[in-house]
Amino acid sequence: MNRFDVLTLFPKMFEQVTGDSIIGRACEKNILEINLINIRDFSENKHKKVDDYPYGGGMGLVMSAQPIYSAWESTFDKEEKPFTIYMSPQGKVLNQKLAHKLAEKTHIVILCGHYEGVDERVLEEIVDLEVSIGDYVLTGGEIPAMALIDCVGRLIKGVLPSDEAFLNESHSAGYLEYPQYTRPEEFHGRKVPEVLISGHHANIEKWRKEQSELRTRKKRPDLL
Repeated sequence: MNRFDVLTLFPKMFEQVTGDSIIGRACEKNILEINLINIRDFSENKHKKVDDYPYGGGMGLVMSAQPIYSAWESTFDKEEKPFTIYMSPQGKVLNQKLAHKLAEKTHIVILCGHYEGVDERVLEEIVDLEVSIGDYVLTGGEIPAMALIDCVGRLIKGVLPSDEAFLNESHSAGYLEYPQYTRPEEFHGRKVPEVLISGHHANIEKWRKEQSELRTRKKRPDLL
């Protein structure tokens, strides 16, 4: 079983996303385990405070080191440190290649930041990799964490019916995926390409490869 532990101030944000569809079914089958850990529960402050004003001044609040570190410690046996990711706009941008590498990890802890950031000292202490989902800033790390769990989780053996389910997808083979069609054969005057209903598997495979390259050149030439 592959395990994700999420350190967050807003665990309820994850319940619908991780409880439904493919990821939810994988959890029901004990292929994946997703634990939502409320950082606030580990605060030693009597008011369960988890943030404070930044040294040096500035707007906003910074998440304190102690509650995060204690929450992180709760996720593992002291002798086996989990691979720990901090969702951050300063991190390595998530792509399919990185997702495959992360899918090899059996235990990942994901830290979701908030406010003006996290005390640098706890990041230095626990984080193995900072990951971003794009060059923009969100209000917190929860949505990026959901994206990472979905992206990585679906690559873990047994989550999808077979490896073929993702081998030809966009970004997996270096190209964008070819166009897909289903019934009816004609919709609003647009017909399914003849090659796809020909039954000639070699021609279909050739067409799909050509379409993948054409799509990539048109939509994402930077990938070539």
